[in-house]
Amino acid sequence: MAALLVRGVRDMLKRADFATVPRRQRHKKKWASTEPKFPATRLALQNFDMTYSVQFGDLWPSIRVSLLSEQKYGALVNNFAAGDHVSAELEQLKARDFVNETVFHREPEPENSQTAAPSHVSWACSPNLRCFTFTRGDVSRFPPARLGSLGLMDYYLMDAASLLPVLALGLQPGDTVLDLCAAPGGKTLALLQTGCCRNLAANDLSTSRTSRLQRVLHSYVPQDVRDKNRVRVTSWDGRKWGELEGDTYDRVLVDVPCTTDRHSLHEEENNIFQRSRKKERQMLPMLQVQLLAAGLLATKPGGHVVYSTCSLSHVQNEYVVQGAIELLDNQYSIKVHVEDLTHFRKLFMNTFSFFPSCQVGELVIPNLMANFGPMYFCKMCRMT
Repeated sequence: MAALLVRGVRDMLKRADFATVPRRQRHKKKWASTEPKFPATRLALQNFDMTYSVQFGDLWPSIRVSLLSEQKYGALVNNFAAGDHVSAELEQLKARDFVNETVFHREPEPENSQTAAPSHVSWACSPNLRCFTFTRGDVSRFPPARLGSLGLMDYYLMDAASLLPVLALGLQPGDTVLDLCAAPGGKTLALLQTGCCRNLAANDLSTSRTSRLQRVLHSYVPQDVRDKNRVRVTSWDGRKWGELEGDTYDRVLVDVPCTTDRHSLHEEENNIFQRSRKKERQMLPMLQVQLLAAGLLATKPGGHVVYSTCSLSHVQNEYVVQGAIELLDNQYSIKVHVEDLTHFRKLFMNTFSFFPSCQVGELVIPNLMANFGPMYFCKMCRMT
């Protein structure tokens, strides 16, 4: 099965995300000294123009200009530090708490009179999260966060779409939780904000990124919470987690390394489209399948996994989900059910722009009026 999966991913790469440049556009290298040296950001844009114009069709020009424009942010209120005064200050800026405004002030409705509303389990959001955003079309910026009276930062600035995988995970009080690819730490912090984690394992293979994660935790989370075995930070190979701690967790977040599309268009540093990282980029879908499979194996039967990326690529999104599910079925006889997040999308459609045609999961696409994302997320339940 592994060999078939490798061949399948290679075939997908040839057909889609990393397609061959047409012959008429190729640069024939004659002398090393004359080879053009394009910045990685330009190579990323060329790649996206070639692949996403096919994937998104008429939507691509709008997504493209939004990706190249200034990103919007949200302010995740730090429940460990902030009183109601922080929310009041954010409201004075004309920002709104998009989570509470949507989840707790609007009950789910059936799609039509013949269709029952989805069960609470399928659409329930992780609780206690407060995240403020400016309304559609408002490009105001939040001021930098500052230390509160308890010596912790009042709020954390992040792409508000990054909160959706945590909301979709649907944490319940007392859950054991794994954040398999945790750095730089925004989603880990959000998981802790729910107040539901009996234990949280936060892992990232890169020790430098793990150090950044530790700095976020020190700035936002009280020492007693960090020290009472409630938060464990590790730098292990996430692909082996199913062997290390199989059948262990109630909830697992698998926010995998990806092409980080917006970053790739704006930053040369750590850009995966650098020529020296071509092989690494081509192997991303295989790594993502392995990480998602490990996350599913680490989950208890009946537990839930959310897979997420900040890429628009269907090769890194839907294809990875389908590949990992087939892998678990064929190699481990483990059945995985993909949950329908249609209603979840409808809850948040006033804040984010969603792509309407995902095969599985949901995708936030950048839009000038709501310039968040990209953010793909898919919720799964391990059945056996």
